Amino acid sequence: MNDRKKPVLIILHQERSTPGRVGQLLMQKRFPLDIRRPALGDTLPSTLENHSGAVVFGGPMSANDNEDYVRREIDWLDVPLKEDRPFLGICLGAQMLARQLGAKVYGNHDGSVEIGWYPIEATNNGRMLMKWPSMVYQFHREGFDLPHGAELLARGDLYPNQAYRYGKKAYGVQFHAELTRMMMQSWVVRGASRFTLPKAQPGSAHLEGRMLHDRALKAWLDNFLDIVFEEAG
Repeated sequence: MNDRKKPVLIILHQERSTPGRVGQLLMQKRFPLDIRRPALGDTLPSTLENHSGAVVFGGPMSANDNEDYVRREIDWLDVPLKEDRPFLGICLGAQMLARQLGAKVYGNHDGSVEIGWYPIEATNNGRMLMKWPSMVYQFHREGFDLPHGAELLARGDLYPNQAYRYGKKAYGVQFHAELTRMMMQSWVVRGASRFTLPKAQPGSAHLEGRMLHDRALKAWLDNFLDIVFEEAG
């Protein structure tokens, strides 16, 4: 019996980026990965009929940037939406999905950011879906309005819209559950200049918070991927 599933399209935004634990968990669930980097010239498929779904990851760019590949990628999100294919947007990916759905992406007026570990709270819709972690890892300077017709699944204090679902198969999350320990260490080193921004946490708090909160976050991700790709194959 051949139980090989169709690959999940993985969209990354930098040369050194990896899908981290999302990739590891998907492969454990027997999904092959089709990794593409539009920022480096990779094309995106005109249909997802040969894929189990797609995941769009984060990056240092903004969903408001006027770069061709950013605009093309936002436009491309119409493919999983129209074909009703499983889709997950993480941080920048969630913001791109919000833009595709007509919502605004912007930073807080006071310049406050979420860089480090911050609490979130599931909404009633979120609690009906699954159990959520109380603390999540963040690394962003912009958030988004909830798209019209979307369900809010989790909210936060500094940036209220933390997770949402549009339709039955498209999800966006503002926070990062995909980081391996090595990835977090790299982000802390390379992103140190941002730790002085309003409400950002020092690098030591990132790594200490991981010891306290990462087990629950990883368990959430494992279960969440089952929900997103529930009927895929």
